[in-house]
Amino acid sequence: MNDNSSSLEQSEAQTPLEEVESTRVDPEAISPEEAVSYFQFIYNQSVIYLREALDHIVLLVFVYTLLCLVLYKLLFHRFGRWLKVVRKSRLPANSNRALLVTAHPDDESMFFGPTILELRRRNCRVFVLCLSDGNFNQQGDVRRQELWDACESLGIKPEDITLLNATHLRDDPALEWKTVTIANQILKHLEALDADLLITFDKAGVSGHPNHCAIYHATASLCLAGLVPNKCRVLTLESVNLCRKYISILDLPITLLLSTNWSVLSWQSRLAVQNAMRLHRSQMVWFRKLYIKFSRYMVINSLREINQSDVEFEILDS
Repeated sequence: MNDNSSSLEQSEAQTPLEEVESTRVDPEAISPEEAVSYFQFIYNQSVIYLREALDHIVLLVFVYTLLCLVLYKLLFHRFGRWLKVVRKSRLPANSNRALLVTAHPDDESMFFGPTILELRRRNCRVFVLCLSDGNFNQQGDVRRQELWDACESLGIKPEDITLLNATHLRDDPALEWKTVTIANQILKHLEALDADLLITFDKAGVSGHPNHCAIYHATASLCLAGLVPNKCRVLTLESVNLCRKYISILDLPITLLLSTNWSVLSWQSRLAVQNAMRLHRSQMVWFRKLYIKFSRYMVINSLREINQSDVEFEILDS
């Protein structure tokens, strides 16, 4: 009796394992038609999910674009100004004499146009110090005249433009511009012009050009040494990633959220910057024509104010 019960228990204990074994599907038993049907099901489900994801992306882009257009319209509409919801510009007030330091002829139009026009609208006198004549392709004389024409179209007087032609500050990405040399030139012009606002590139130089970056390092060294006149404030043009750089006014919400100083042009005013850039005819290759159409720097400038403590913190952080 005991033997029978124990054998029954063993058979009952083995039954689930046998059931599992029996439920296993032999791969060789799957027909080609079933395999095709299975992969077709996976493909169809993937297509459905991708379509849903694409629909959500399109909707998100549409809503964001609509937000940008409404926000941009509010900047220049009297209703928006009355409510003070957003401001088209936020730059240091009471600036009467601004010094813009650039590396090459065309930098002033390619990058700083919105800031120049906003300062001129406030009756601030803008001086341009261009540290090289842009003679990298032996077009120095041509580019000099283009600089004068472009600045004049932006409201800058010819006598307020200084173009250096120094062998140690040649237009050459491979040539290292000495920080001390640039700093001495900037300081000399700040003091001579009695400027109360200094504007130039930030650490990344917008386009990453070594000459642009060198100007920032020279400016930072002046701040660090405490040589910038007390009444002079220093603004650097913010570099942005490639995506933001080429979405024109669609960068507006990001700029207003992340930046402390900015200048935004109306759609009509941006034509002045584009026309100024086109006056640099020697530089009008195909990709610069696209730049004029799509770059945010034709309509938006965002700037960051730096001082001695900012530079010290940046050094410690690096």
